[in-house]
Amino acid sequence: MICIRLILVHYKVGGTGMDVRSKARTLPGPVDDPSKLPKWNFDGSSTGQATGDDSEVILCPQAIFKDPFRRGNNILVICDCYAPNGEPIPSNKRYNAARIFGHPDVKAEEPWYGIEQEYTLLQKDTNWPIGWPLGGYPGPQGPYYCAAGAEKSYGRDIVDAHYKACLYAGINIGGINAEVMPGQWEFQVGPSVGISAGDELWAARYILERITEIAGVVVSFDPKPIPGEWNGAGAHTNYSTKSMRSEGGYEVIKKAIQKLEARHMEHIAAYGEGNERRLTGRHETADINTFVWVMANRGASVRVGRDTEKEGKGYFEDRRPASNMDPYVVTSMIAETTILCKAGLSNGK
Repeated sequence: MICIRLILVHYKVGGTGMDVRSKARTLPGPVDDPSKLPKWNFDGSSTGQATGDDSEVILCPQAIFKDPFRRGNNILVICDCYAPNGEPIPSNKRYNAARIFGHPDVKAEEPWYGIEQEYTLLQKDTNWPIGWPLGGYPGPQGPYYCAAGAEKSYGRDIVDAHYKACLYAGINIGGINAEVMPGQWEFQVGPSVGISAGDELWAARYILERITEIAGVVVSFDPKPIPGEWNGAGAHTNYSTKSMRSEGGYEVIKKAIQKLEARHMEHIAAYGEGNERRLTGRHETADINTFVWVMANRGASVRVGRDTEKEGKGYFEDRRPASNMDPYVVTSMIAETTILCKAGLSNGK
């Protein structure tokens, strides 16, 4: 007998914009293929995804990860949600992402993603960052980024537990680091191909929610949890295609960035709730209303690294997505704009 925990990804408007839920069931033996897992259902009226008079929402398994909490043959399963008639419900953003990543032109380009997920750890009873004086502030930013020491680094035990759990689960987690604002951290997922980037990031977020629950700490994905002279939280998305990684790829990158510029406000609208509080042109961001791409500048909308320029191929970093963005939306939209849209057009035709 094994336990499978089905993770329901529910992306909603308001608050931090994220709501990851789960339920568990028992199966008679191990399963390693999501297509061999049974569908299940839940009460959508209790999550705001259905009405009370027709509340059944169907869970369809899509990706499997090892369960770092129960371990053994137990698994975590990323699911997306459908109405009983088989139609994806409005909050199912994976469905459209799978459609875009399944397009022959996109599949041929093998899009790679590396997502830098920033988040803030808060004291449960006060919603104030851990390590901060209650009702007060620590010293100014500067000594906290990638720091060590009890007076500069807050929450490392939680961060390391999450790192180990993701490695156990089989998530392609690239690393971790303390961020510029004290109590804020980052983990990286990738490089991951296509739809798997969204699956892996949602699984990693779920594991982080579970670990902070055990620790009695709140994890916030708010893009600007503390107003004032403090960095916000983003989900910088590094991206490349086969053409960008090949000889002459730098010219492909520049054309792709031009396409992103043509659809700048469309992307901004899809890049997370409350992002206007973060993208101010300060604290390592570009102004939300302006598209700027610059070599190696972290105050740009899109940044290209020096190595990419030097080698004439590589990747670029879209720095606009907020920490609470839906990775299915962001990754598929970048692919749609850069691969499927013609230059200068904003409607994808």
